[in-house]
Amino acid sequence: VQLVESGGGLVQAGDSLRLSCASRGRASSNNGMGWFRQAPGMEREFVASIDWDGGRPSYADSVKGRFTISRDKGKSTVSLQMSSLKPGDTAVYFCAASRGSLGSSRMENYSSWGRGTLVTVSS
Repeated sequence: VQLVESGGGLVQAGDSLRLSCASRGRASSNNGMGWFRQAPGMEREFVASIDWDGGRPSYADSVKGRFTISRDKGKSTVSLQMSSLKPGDTAVYFCAASRGSLGSSRMENYSSWGRGTLVTVSS
């Protein structure tokens, strides 16, 4: 599965931004999907995940209540709606497809990764 993220950019604190992830080639509609992020000098960390059927959306505590993950099964796309952005949200955001049908917070459960899209939040 080839995953391509889009929607990153430079925003101000408090703004909103919507990231999208499209799958090309073999569809990822039967896979759990996740979003991860990596800030400069930091390890990649879990942001949000969702099951193949759109069930069990799960979030890191740092984004809970501000970010919403969703998916359009028919088009094998997954989105991350981000609101009330903070400078601490600045990172490269990666989309990933899980090995199975469930989403997960663990990176090792994902077999396909996009190249990432940069989100920069200025104060």
